[in-house]
Amino acid sequence: MPLAPAAGEPCVLLKLGEIVLKGKNRHQFEQRLQSNIRKALASTGIGVDLWQRSGVVIIRAGSGLAEDVEKLARRLEDVMGIVIVHRAQRVPKDVESMTEAALEAVAQHPATARGGSFAVRPRRRDKRFPITSSEIGISVGSAINVKFGLPVNLKNPDITVSIEVDRDEVFVYTEGAHGQGGLPVGSSGRGLVLMSGGIDSPVAAYRMMRRGLRVDYLHFSGMPFTGPESIYKAYALVRELDKFQGDSRLFVVPFGKAQQQIKSAGEDRLAIVAQRRLMLKTAEIVAERRRGGALITGDSLGQVASQTLINMTALDDAVDLPILRPLVGLDKSEIMDQARRISTLAISELPDEDCCSMLAPRRPETAARIADLRQIEKRLDAEELAEQLADSVQEHRPVYGSD
Repeated sequence: MPLAPAAGEPCVLLKLGEIVLKGKNRHQFEQRLQSNIRKALASTGIGVDLWQRSGVVIIRAGSGLAEDVEKLARRLEDVMGIVIVHRAQRVPKDVESMTEAALEAVAQHPATARGGSFAVRPRRRDKRFPITSSEIGISVGSAINVKFGLPVNLKNPDITVSIEVDRDEVFVYTEGAHGQGGLPVGSSGRGLVLMSGGIDSPVAAYRMMRRGLRVDYLHFSGMPFTGPESIYKAYALVRELDKFQGDSRLFVVPFGKAQQQIKSAGEDRLAIVAQRRLMLKTAEIVAERRRGGALITGDSLGQVASQTLINMTALDDAVDLPILRPLVGLDKSEIMDQARRISTLAISELPDEDCCSMLAPRRPETAARIADLRQIEKRLDAEELAEQLADSVQEHRPVYGSD
């Protein structure tokens, strides 16, 4: 691909993580990642060129404008499977061009103004290039030292100038932004998240997307006995999480009348666990209709009365699909820290009327017996009720960045 005039042009250089460790099926992960990148960048409205070499993905804005490249880079920071996002200069394969780009990068670095130290990290992916990595480092480093008077620090520099000699061009950049890491969404199958509107379930969804799972969302509303506030919250949460995968689906089940039936069908202490079993049965039907292979919850061991080991075992008994609990070993502060980082915490903390509060007993059961729960479900005809609830779902498609 021809270079722009002068020293080169701005581009985005993406470094991959786990994908490069894959064996014979590595190309499948790479193809999935490239597809996800193209879908994510389509939302920017900027035309792009994409190509990949040796575990590095290069993105070029069709316009060649620096502001467009910056928009692309910010969007790519949310794509799963990318470890580092570099804003780079793509320059011709000669020392003069790479030196000019390095000087420009150092001039723009905030540490330069305070006299910070620097290091040059050259790498020749193209071993045919006649100048060695050491020679590149000496030549470019000398130019930086002469122009800016900065000290060299090879162990712990304030500014790191990376120079990568590739097949057709050279990439020059300083430190990049952290990406999401993990695996490309869709490379591990599909699952269904039980989205409560609280702090935990959005974080659970994020962690499973990071492991390559494409997720749909299922929210149980207390309607017709509560207002629509919990639905609005679930919608806002899914819209925020949509930046990590795109094309998200939110399914909403009006659950209020079923809760009334549960309340009249058994012991008050068992109501919460019985309700959660019915939710799981309903979720299993919805997931199977979407070809989902697992259910995902925000359970954290011992966090609340319904999340004891015995109660979790009773919940597992309700369905055949596996229940994934990515937060099971985290405490609340750890979950809140991650919710803050992915920008869902503020939404989750908005007030609403959770459907679970309608059944909250004074002393919930911490060691529910499966036999007792099955008796309640027999009186409810839970299998038929779950089918009816699954048939009542309303589908929404929240889109990241939409109003």
